[in-house]
Amino acid sequence: MLRVLAVDDEEPALEELLYLLRSDPRIRSAEGAVSATGALRIIGSALDAGPGDDSAVDAVFLDIHMAGLTGLDIAKLLAGFATPPLIVFVTAHEGFALQAFDLKAVDYVLKPVRRERLAEAVRRVSDMVTDRYAPVLDTAADQIPVELGGVVRFVTVADITYAEAQGDYARLHTAEGSHLVRIPLTALEERWRSRGFVRIHRSHLIAIDRIDELRLDAGAMSVRIGAVELPVSRRHARVLRERLMRGGH
Repeated sequence: MLRVLAVDDEEPALEELLYLLRSDPRIRSAEGAVSATGALRIIGSALDAGPGDDSAVDAVFLDIHMAGLTGLDIAKLLAGFATPPLIVFVTAHEGFALQAFDLKAVDYVLKPVRRERLAEAVRRVSDMVTDRYAPVLDTAADQIPVELGGVVRFVTVADITYAEAQGDYARLHTAEGSHLVRIPLTALEERWRSRGFVRIHRSHLIAIDRIDELRLDAGAMSVRIGAVELPVSRRHARVLRERLMRGGH
């Protein structure tokens, strides 16, 4: 599911856009900013944390005419990053479409925003986010390619005990060692949910059937996998309990 940021310096327009975005089942969270400065602060923090972090921003729904920096200015600044969020312009002006697509915008939605039109923009974003990581994740149904000593080898998903977020990368842990791959933890979470993996923390995704022990200490929960003890955050504890009760499914 997507995490998005909506930017508009007119609060009523921003609230309406956020309402529509939050109503879309493909969107996990939608945050708002009423200025370019506020938007860049949020995006900068998300880029520093990396795509696997809970504060990650998959896409920015961006007005063009704003006080100070315009939406086009923001898009130009983001274009300099290695993995910037996707851009959807939401504007009352038709005349900037060419510039928008020169900046690699995913879509250009005109105000007043119609629910159906916005849903199409969200679909495009969702498809592009999936496609961004599909070549690596889909190389083989049960394997992930990793580089080891200059040689590409394959790690079987069934051998992975847990994955750890490390910025733009994820570190895959097996009984034999660990491997760093350029896949955000969020992408692995989406693809491996049906394979018995569950997010227990902003930094950790675990294979439920590899849990050796579940611990509760003064209200804090943790799991032990082999010799490693991993914390379970409060926001993920309920989902972990439910998955364990269902036998990991």
